[in-house]
This record gives sequence, structure tokens and C-alpha cells, in this order.
Amino acid sequence: MVERNQVVGKRKTAVARVWLLPGNGAITINRKPMDQYITREMDKILIRQPLVLTDTLGKYDIHVNVRGGGLTGQADAIRHGVSRALISLTPELRPILKKAHLLTRDSRVKERKKYGLRSARARYQYSKR
Repeated sequence: MVERNQVVGKRKTAVARVWLLPGNGAITINRKPMDQYITREMDKILIRQPLVLTDTLGKYDIHVNVRGGGLTGQADAIRHGVSRALISLTPELRPILKKAHLLTRDSRVKERKKYGLRSARARYQYSKR
């Protein structure tokens, strides 16, 4: 029987649903090959990071549905989802991924603008006259 479980990874407003299947290492994002969907090399390295750390780079096919946020936020969400998916398949990888801080959801989001201010914290310039 083929293990096929869905895992969710998040970053800012990006949400990635990740499926890991035994295969030859193909990564598909929103029904496109990764090289076609993500153009920045740094984002591709981010996505592959959990696979490289756990020596599982050519062992699984990865299918991802991601929406929300920008491309870098989506890449971080995919990385988080891949890390969590690897643990759901093989729990022995948890210490390796935990040490690399890949299991922690990065909770930093944009701070809201406050009334009476120009942005979240910046104020309008004060003039006495």
C-alpha cells in the first residue's frame, strides 16, 4: 500500500498542502514542475533543504498545492510542509529536522497599521508651528 498523507506547512499568509509519495524525486508545485513555478535559485534550495539534510533527495515525489503570499513565503511554507511530511512517514528523522529548526512554524507576520499613525509604528512628523 502506498502511503499518501496530506501535511500542511505555513509561512506568513502562504499555505502549502504537501503530499509525499515514493518515487524518483520529482517536485510538482500547483501542477507545474518546480523549475517552472519557482524562478529564484535560493527558493529552490530552501525547498530541497529538508530532503538534503535527511538524505532523502531522490526517494520521494513531492506534490504541492500552495496559495497565498509571495513566492518566497510560499517556498518557506513548502519547506515547512515537506519537513512535517517527512516526519509523518519516518519519525526517526525528527531530531535532525528539529535541530535545523525546520519544524518550527515561523509566526512572523506583518504588523497592522494603527490609526493616527502613518504605518504600524512610524508617526507623522511633528512640527511645533
